[in-house]
Amino acid sequence: MDAFVFSCPKVDKQVIRQALSVILVQYDIKPALVPNGHPDLAAKIKLFLAGKKLEGLSPLTLEAYALELRIFSEHINKATDEVTTSDIRLFLGGFDHLKTSSVSKKLSVLKSMFGWLANEGVISKDVTKQIKPPKKEKRSPKALTIEELEMIREACITPRERAMIEVYYATGARLTEVQKLNRQDIDYQAMSVLVVGKGDKERTVYFSFKAMYHLKKYLMRRTDDVDALFVTERRPYRRLSTKGIQRAVKRIAARSEVTKNVHTHVFRHTFATLMLNNGADLVAVQGLLGHVDPATTLIYSVLSDEKRKQAYKQYLVQ
Repeated sequence: MDAFVFSCPKVDKQVIRQALSVILVQYDIKPALVPNGHPDLAAKIKLFLAGKKLEGLSPLTLEAYALELRIFSEHINKATDEVTTSDIRLFLGGFDHLKTSSVSKKLSVLKSMFGWLANEGVISKDVTKQIKPPKKEKRSPKALTIEELEMIREACITPRERAMIEVYYATGARLTEVQKLNRQDIDYQAMSVLVVGKGDKERTVYFSFKAMYHLKKYLMRRTDDVDALFVTERRPYRRLSTKGIQRAVKRIAARSEVTKNVHTHVFRHTFATLMLNNGADLVAVQGLLGHVDPATTLIYSVLSDEKRKQAYKQYLVQ
């Protein structure tokens, strides 16, 4: 405004200022919104993701981080140094429809980024430091009963379906851990396989006799030369994707009479719960699942009513 006024020396500057003030006071003036968020915050997010990639985070984790941070940047629309603790609290408080665990995940990603940027000296302070994670919902993982597991088994039609169910249950492995396996990875003599879990950590998981039988039956019927352990049913044969595996499990569950939400992780829950229920050592189960913290494994140690009754009779001193 002053540039315009000074370029017109005959104009009364005071009159112009007063006239503009009368007009502008009627409006609520805000900075223009940037469609994809503030460019500074976008640049810092890019830097953070690049740093985490170099630290060895998996592509899936990086993809999840990128999605959460894009949602955050579009909502906040501020330079990184201008983001406050209140901004983050208001952002997280806006997700009333989400479970506590989902909100915790969003906070965890933000804490990771702002903490990393502060440690690297990119920003002056970590504004997420004062925010405590919401209390976790105390819910036991939904494992299948032995009866429900048998119902799922009987609902399988093809050798691939049965092999898939048996492998996920017998190994307790995660969805992606099995999806990435190749046929030559299987040690048939030891009835085991080496899987790569979170943080690129390797661990050995084992096959039951039933799992090995159905896996061999499936592999012997295959005529393709694809290395992948599980492949598509139609040409051109290729490695079955994680979504393909999930769809296959959903189809099996739909044919059964099991009312629970059945997915690959349910077999991991079932593996851990039944192992612990039958007296397996907690540390051994922790190692088989690839858990770093034993507290994570402990959530599966929920005994059935019958087991509690047996323990009471066996260990109570009369």
